Amino acid sequence: MLNYAGTPPLVAMADTDSRQLIAAELRSLIARIEISMRLIDAAMTSEDMETDDDSASLSADPGSSEIVVLDDVTPRFATASAALNACRAELGHALKKLSEFGNPA
Repeated sequence: MLNYAGTPPLVAMADTDSRQLIAAELRSLIARIEISMRLIDAAMTSEDMETDDDSASLSADPGSSEIVVLDDVTPRFATASAALNACRAELGHALKKLSEFGNPA
């Protein structure tokens, strides 16, 4: 992650303009997080479908009575999704606090 804390502002602007710029950036980050969450959900769904397909073909074998599928990918997807969800919530909270300070619309 990049750290821009020490970066000087490029242009001096009014407080209202800077709040609007910050609000727009927060909205952009939230949208990007939501896209990432949808991608993770899609990946988890496709993994589930592949697992179901494999299970169906394996269970069709006459000698098999039980199939156990160990999935080591889904927990990582779920953890990443939970982290993104927490991040989105915090960004939403920051946007709300900024809105309370002034109207960033």
